[in-house]
Amino acid sequence: MDKDKHKEKEHSDENVEKSHSAFKQPSKDNLEKDKEIPKSLEEKLKESEDKLLRSLAEIENQRRRFEKEIKDAFEFGSFNFAKESLAILDNLHRAKLAIKNDEVLKKNQDLDKFLENINIIEKDLINIFERNRIKKIDTLDKKFDPNLHQAMSEIEDGNKETGTILQEIQSGYMIGERLLRPALVAVAKKKEEKKEENKGKKEDN
Repeated sequence: MDKDKHKEKEHSDENVEKSHSAFKQPSKDNLEKDKEIPKSLEEKLKESEDKLLRSLAEIENQRRRFEKEIKDAFEFGSFNFAKESLAILDNLHRAKLAIKNDEVLKKNQDLDKFLENINIIEKDLINIFERNRIKKIDTLDKKFDPNLHQAMSEIEDGNKETGTILQEIQSGYMIGERLLRPALVAVAKKKEEKKEENKGKKEDN
C-alpha cells in the first residue's frame, strides 16, 4: 500500500516537472533563431529597395539622354536651316547696294518705291529670325571679340583704341547662345610713327 502511494507521488511529481518545463523561458539559441527571421526579411527588403532605386535612376538617366538627343537633333536641323537662310538676307542687302549705285536706275522715278519694298521684305525676314532666337551681332565701335568676330583687315586710326571695330564687312548672327556666323569686320590699329631722319646725316654729294 505504501509502495503504491509512493509510486503515485513520483508520477505526480514527474507530471508537475513536465508541466513546469513547458513554461520555461526560451533558450538563447531559440531567441537567436527568432531574430534571424526578421533580420533576413529586413535585408531582403533593403536589397529590393536598392534595386528599385537604381532602376528608377537608370530610367531617369535614359529619359534625360533621350530628351537631349531630341533637342540636339532639332537644334542641329534649325541651325543648318538658319545658316542657309542668311544667304537670302545677304542677297537682299547686296541688291539694295547695287541698285543705289546703278547710274541708270538712279534716274528711275520708281526707284524709291522699289527700295522701300526691298526694305519691307528685309525687315520681315529679320523679324522672323528674331522670333526664332536669331539675332544680329553688334559690331561698330565694339571691342573685337574672336568668339564673335573675324578680322578681315586693319585700318590705321589714331583716335580709336586698337582692336575697335571700324567697319562691318558682313553681318554676323547668333542663334540662342550659339554662334551661327561670325561677323566679318575691319579693326583699328595704331598709326605707325615715322622714324625721324638723323639730322647729322651727311648729304650725298
